[in-house]
Order: sequence, then C-alpha cells, then structure tokens
Amino acid sequence: MESPTQTCASAPFDHAKADVILRSADGVEFRVFMLFLSLASPFFETLFGLPQAPDGTSDQEMKDGLAVIAVSEDSKTLDLFLRFCYPSTLAEDPCLDNLTEVLSVLAAARKYSLDLIERKVCQALANPKVLETEPLRSFAIARNARLKHETITAARHNLRQPLIPALFAEINLITASDFLALLTYHKKCAIAVKALMKDFTWMTNHYGNVDSCIWLFNRPRYNQYCCGQGTDTRFLPWNTAPLAWWTTYMQEVYELLQDSPSGDTVRTAADSTIQKVRSANCAACSGRVKEGMTEFSNLLALKVEEAVAPIELEMDF
Repeated sequence: MESPTQTCASAPFDHAKADVILRSADGVEFRVFMLFLSLASPFFETLFGLPQAPDGTSDQEMKDGLAVIAVSEDSKTLDLFLRFCYPSTLAEDPCLDNLTEVLSVLAAARKYSLDLIERKVCQALANPKVLETEPLRSFAIARNARLKHETITAARHNLRQPLIPALFAEINLITASDFLALLTYHKKCAIAVKALMKDFTWMTNHYGNVDSCIWLFNRPRYNQYCCGQGTDTRFLPWNTAPLAWWTTYMQEVYELLQDSPSGDTVRTAADSTIQKVRSANCAACSGRVKEGMTEFSNLLALKVEEAVAPIELEMDF
C-alpha cells in the first residue's frame, strides 16, 4: 500500500519518460533515467543490469509501469546526489558550501561508488571560504570520513582559532583521541612559534642593519623623537630600543600566538596597530607605519608559517 505522504520530486527528477523511480527515506519519489545513473555509478550499472524476473513472479514494487527502488537516503541528500549524476545540461552540480550536507552526500557517494562525488566533497571541505570560517567543523567531518589531506588542511587552518574552541555540533563525529591529537598539534605549533620571539636573527638578517629599519626607531642624530621608546628587554632588535608602539605590538602578538599560532594572527594584529598609530597623529610615524608594519608583519607571518610547517598531526588514517 502506498503511503499517503509520498510526493514527487521537483525537476529534473519528475520527467514523464523516466524509466525507474527512486524513493527516498522520507517518501519523495525521484523519476530518473537508468542510463544517467549507470554511467555515473558502477553500483547502479550492476543493479540495473541484473536479470529481471518474469512479469507477475516478482515482489518488485511497481508504479506507473516503473520499478520503485527504496533507498535509505533522505530526499535532500538524494537530490544533491542525483544532480551530480545527471548531465550538466539537465542539472547543475550543486554547491556544497553547507557543511551539514557534506557528510551525508559523502556517505551516499561511497555507498554508490561515485568517486567523482567524493572528489567534489573533498573540494568542498578544502574550500578556502569554508576553512576560514569553520575550520573545526571541516576537521571533524574530514576526520570522520577518514580524508587525510582534508583533515590535515583543516587542522592547519584551525591554528587561526583559539586553542580551546567553543562547543560545535560536529564534535560528536570525532573521538576524544582525535580531539586530543588536534589540541596537541595546536600546542606544538605554539611552542615552535614561541622560539621566534626569543631570537630575532630572522629579522636582523632580513633588514641588515638599523638604517634599513628607520621606521622602527627614534633617530636622535637627526633630532627625530616620537612616540616614546619600548622598555621590554625581550624585544630589542640590534640591542636597540624600538618605538613604544612596536613593543606593544610585539607583546600582544607574543600572547596571541600562544593561542593562535598562525600568520593571520600576526597580520591582523598589525592592521590594528597601524590604525592605532595613525589615530595618535604622530607626525613622523603616521606616514610610515603602514609600509613598515606591512613588510614586517608579512615577514613575521612567513616565519610563523615556516615554524609550524614541520609539525605533524599525529593521527592514524
């Protein structure tokens, strides 16, 4: 007996000349073409190639002369999945920006042996827009799916976030061991970056000498004094006291990198410092802080990325 809740899917899965019906778990019927599914999926090619029982001798459900195949996927997942199977002239590939949909589509792709869809899902998880806004969710989904490259990439992007994250829905997709591995990786990266703040050889080698970094210091021989001098002995390039605002920047970045060891952390803090210095209306610093701090923060960000690059996410795949 047909369920009264059964409905027909929207175009293009409602074609009058379709030759098979797929019924989703929530009762939506997709009228599709076996040829498209067979070309896309070895699973469906085998299924549709099986010998058919003579009329009247099979318990195969029929509707409007078409075989009805019930599947375990809900209608939303099935719709996304089928759009990948159809030619682009009939159905455009769906966008997988919504991470909530990614896992169910990936499960269907693996179940029905569609390597192309699995690659599309991997691309969705590696989408820079997704990684920038939701790296932890991407990590959980990729780890649950045992996607090595995507898991490592998401872990790397998660360095932009605090060490201890806020609760997120997908945390149930990973084990305590997975989460511990991520936190350990995060902490090791923070330790590696910390060494940059204890040895400024990378900075002095880049600039060569104080005269190549004039934006950073008062210049008494030219009778140029401004903004005060920093007194924190941890931050004395060339053993010379820099301007106070640069020292403040370094103090802030030092703390921020312990929680978010990423080049982005460095650049974001630099942008804030540039705005603060300009708002102070220092005649000498206002005009040169942007150029100087942009070069310096890009240099430091590069060194941060180089420091964390050798750190491995210790996780079996």
